[in-house]
Amino acid sequence: MNLQYSGEEKIPAGLDTVWAFVTDPEKVGRCFPDVVDVTVQDATHFEAVVKVGVGPVRGKFKMKVELLPAASKRRIDMKMSGGGFGSTVDLTAGADLVDAGDGTTLLKWSGQAEARGPVAAVGGRVLDAQAQKLIEQAFGNVRQQLTA
Repeated sequence: MNLQYSGEEKIPAGLDTVWAFVTDPEKVGRCFPDVVDVTVQDATHFEAVVKVGVGPVRGKFKMKVELLPAASKRRIDMKMSGGGFGSTVDLTAGADLVDAGDGTTLLKWSGQAEARGPVAAVGGRVLDAQAQKLIEQAFGNVRQQLTA
């Protein structure tokens, strides 16, 4: 099952501040919704444990995350893979940072998810809504953290 999403967040911080944030694995990891734990391996790799509830499937997923920053293009890509209770999820997300010119930064993001196992069997719309919520909340949390 393959699902695609996109959206935009306006962040009340300058481009350099936002860039420093989205390329910091500890800070990015803490933006995942329902995150239980973040373990940073190096500058571009971390593991996150998140609580998941999709229909009857509830528990913790362990995700391996790789950050792929392209400073010249002001773009950050993320590859996530992991799962739990017999299900696997592969997620790719990317964001372009655009200077809005008024001290704010636009984070234009897109992502896609592929699920296999019991989670995928739960059904398209439930999983679709969950995956979109996860991605939207993660980018929304980046905005919140940088607004604080």
